[in-house]
Amino acid sequence: MEVKVVVVKNKIGLHARPAALFVQTATKFLSKIYVEKKGRKVNAKSIMGIMALGVCQGDQIKLYAQGEDEKKAIEELEDLLLNKLEQEYI
Repeated sequence: MEVKVVVVKNKIGLHARPAALFVQTATKFLSKIYVEKKGRKVNAKSIMGIMALGVCQGDQIKLYAQGEDEKKAIEELEDLLLNKLEQEYI
């Protein structure tokens, strides 16, 4: 299992379009992927789950992935959160 702690940088967090992009990225992988915020863990492939977490700028979240492509999944999701969403939504 791969686990990574990430601080969300983009101004609108994981709401609306950024949440959809996050879920689209997660669904590319075979691994089971979860996001945790303040002890609440949801399936990263569920738009409703991600939206329900209410992730905002500056929030610390944990990414969990378990499966054959877990390392690649964590790397791409971290890159999305730290670089790609930040560039698109500044």
